[in-house]
Amino acid sequence: MPAQAKPPARPVKPVKVEAGTVRTDSPPLTERQEARRRRILHASAQLASRGGFDAVQMREVAESSQVALGTLYRYFPSKVHLLVATMQDQLEHMHGTLRKKPPQGETAAERVAETLMRAFRALQREPHLADAMVRALTFADRSVSPEVDQVSRQTTVIILDAMGLADPTPDQLSAVRVIEHTWHSALITWLSGRASIAQVKIDIETVCRLIDLTAPEDT
Repeated sequence: MPAQAKPPARPVKPVKVEAGTVRTDSPPLTERQEARRRRILHASAQLASRGGFDAVQMREVAESSQVALGTLYRYFPSKVHLLVATMQDQLEHMHGTLRKKPPQGETAAERVAETLMRAFRALQREPHLADAMVRALTFADRSVSPEVDQVSRQTTVIILDAMGLADPTPDQLSAVRVIEHTWHSALITWLSGRASIAQVKIDIETVCRLIDLTAPEDT
């Protein structure tokens, strides 16, 4: 997913992308805090699945997740923060599913295309949820940069895992960013009714050919 090149609202130290992880420099949550956060994200996803972006109201999220409204705002300062975090959580779940059943393509480009289409179809099954999360990403300003960065990192990790890369070159990372942008754009055009699933598949397969073009030459 693309992140706008704007300075974050608060300092965020650089993170290293490693296959299978999304790392931040925030203190780790306690077991109780993590359970509370998971309830909040689950409630957000449930409400968005039923009614899209407008259905996610912070008071209803608080009630559904059994947390005080003030506590909810300490975790997520706005609905946009919450829905962007929900997207990162959904991508993390998709990544776990993909790891249990890895793509079978013969080339890295084929595996990435298969992976992204599987992720796309998972979102297709929940169009209201997908629309809510994409709208949140679109509305995100620089105050949401840390959460948007996590979505981008998670998407990068999913692609690198499909490629079978732990230490990509700068050219390969550049290709991955272009692939992320295309995937995000394809999701938007499909949600707006301007592209069919068949067209999305063609676009994804086409952009994934960049992987072959950026592969280091054997020496």
